[in-house]
Amino acid sequence: MDWFPLLNSLRIALISTVLVFFSGIAAAYYISKLPRLVKGCLDVALTLPLVLPPTVIGFLLLKILGPRRMVGSWLLEMFDVKLTMQWWSAIFATAVVVFPLMYRTARGAFESFDENLAYAGRTLGLTDTYVFWHIRMAECRQGILAGTVLTFARGLGEYGATSMVSGYMPGKTATISTTVYQLWQTGQDGLAGRWVLVNLGISFIVLLAVNLLERKQERGKKSGRRSRT
Repeated sequence: MDWFPLLNSLRIALISTVLVFFSGIAAAYYISKLPRLVKGCLDVALTLPLVLPPTVIGFLLLKILGPRRMVGSWLLEMFDVKLTMQWWSAIFATAVVVFPLMYRTARGAFESFDENLAYAGRTLGLTDTYVFWHIRMAECRQGILAGTVLTFARGLGEYGATSMVSGYMPGKTATISTTVYQLWQTGQDGLAGRWVLVNLGISFIVLLAVNLLERKQERGKKSGRRSRT
């Protein structure tokens, strides 16, 4: 059993999660400070990939990154870099698909944050950077971690957009999802079933971790209420 699809899926999901972690948190933090109308418009735009079919996202990416499109052709001519049909091409697609998960989770965590803690930190002379990382992120860490784990899990199982942007090449661009589809297409149901079991096992572990984080967050909220009373 060739384990390349698993390793490739893991690295694509991991890199995409890292990219989306910082960009999603930054977007959630700064957009939350904007006027309501602007915030609403940006929120719709950034959440749109959550409801669009993944194949539509893949199609739009091909229109931007394809070798005959403006961005893709420029990079191909200037640096001889082809943005599609590479293993790392799936990172672009996966990051776009999973970004709304991280963004909405971070936004929800920030909205539940008690701003009085930030004000208290500033009155003590703490910088905004210190307040953000050591107070705001510390208070929101459980929600942020849960969103990060969900983002990773979604990226690990992404198929539609990645199959259009990176295709299926054994040992080069194959992922778990594309491998299952190709094995089923060629009548290798037994081997496809093994990969399904691998994916189910990883998904079970990820969801278990999310549930544990959510329970820990609920216990933290309850203990905080008790300490206030």
